[in-house]
Amino acid sequence: MRHCAYCKKHPSVGNNVSHANNKTKRRWNPNLQEVRAEINGNVQRILVCTRCIRAGKVKKSA
Repeated sequence: MRHCAYCKKHPSVGNNVSHANNKTKRRWNPNLQEVRAEINGNVQRILVCTRCIRAGKVKKSA
């Protein structure tokens, strides 16, 4: 399952509801970006949500 490496945010599920009240399953995916980040002195590519990037939780590497 795709999730944020920091906050563990993952897709949530629910229903599309039409005007006729028909219900079909759908997913809300988090906005994940692949980022080169420094973890324990090593540079790794990780999936991180944009909220964690904006909050400064991710130490990006050049």
